[in-house]
Amino acid sequence: MTETLAAGRQAGTDAVPAIRLRKLTKVFGDTVAVNAVDLDIRQGEFFSMLGPSGSGKTTVLRLIAGFELPTSGRVELEGRDVTGLAPFERDLNTVFQDYALFPHMSLVDNVAYGLRVRGMPRKERQERAREALERVQLGKFLGRKPAQLSGGQRQRVALARALVVRPKVLLLDEPLGALDLKLRQQMQVELKELQRSLGITFIFVTHDQEEALTMSDRIGVFNNGSLEQIGTAHEIYECPGGAFVANFVGTSNIFDAAHAQQLYGRAEQVCIRPERLRLSWTAAPEARPGVTSRPGTVTALVYVGHATQVGVQLDDGPAVVVLAPETLPGGDAELLDRRVTVSWDDAAAVWLPSHGS
Repeated sequence: MTETLAAGRQAGTDAVPAIRLRKLTKVFGDTVAVNAVDLDIRQGEFFSMLGPSGSGKTTVLRLIAGFELPTSGRVELEGRDVTGLAPFERDLNTVFQDYALFPHMSLVDNVAYGLRVRGMPRKERQERAREALERVQLGKFLGRKPAQLSGGQRQRVALARALVVRPKVLLLDEPLGALDLKLRQQMQVELKELQRSLGITFIFVTHDQEEALTMSDRIGVFNNGSLEQIGTAHEIYECPGGAFVANFVGTSNIFDAAHAQQLYGRAEQVCIRPERLRLSWTAAPEARPGVTSRPGTVTALVYVGHATQVGVQLDDGPAVVVLAPETLPGGDAELLDRRVTVSWDDAAAVWLPSHGS
């Protein structure tokens, strides 16, 4: 597992983490859903758990929340062992994809409900609820019912309800999954700004790499119940700790050990991001030191707005994807099957270890 410091957060190594997991394991029958996960999440950090369905990220979140009990291992909250405690005994709160708002209650009563359960007097809890709704920019809608709101507004109410009890840690289980793309992108920015202003530790579960890369101080990439890599968005994208991370976080062109041996005399997998490749439509190689060029044939063109993804089958090599930001010298019909040369700076090649370490 690769552990790295988050850019801009130089927390002391002796500081007690907000959440500490030690050898956390969860087994369902014959399935190991979480496999001996060790993880420290820092105070005030926006930490994302990223991975495909079935990777174990949501199970880890449920173990932290207390909705599941581990088969073995330990969960600590600010240095206190909470492994065997019920969810309501842990000073944290959870926001789910299904916001589960009470449809018959006003927004202020929805947000105040957790304080009501805790026995707070009505005047004080109403004031706290109003402040929480103001913080998520819904202060003018106090008397509305959830059905009168948009999806993004309901998501903010769920956030206000979770934050009004002032938890030490906020857990977010794919809370943006039900929103459309434009609103999801807007909420990514708002969530990060809210987290920064509050200073509360956020633990965010997602399968969407863009969400994780956009919002996180650090990211933990999960696969088959294990942590493949931990690092900042930049570190994980630029220096993936293995083939799984390289393929899951962004798009990578991976040369297997045999092809890498031909190129560099080193029999290990190497990856190069599509934006690091260059195309010569005249099939002329770049004859410069520190540059590798290989001929190939165009097999596909996919326009993605800011650029075109050009698929190229290299001669005696893998199929690669080149992100071409420039205007192409023709239409799809005349460019398909065209002979080209793909070039890249050797410094752009990232060697992949056999296992995340």
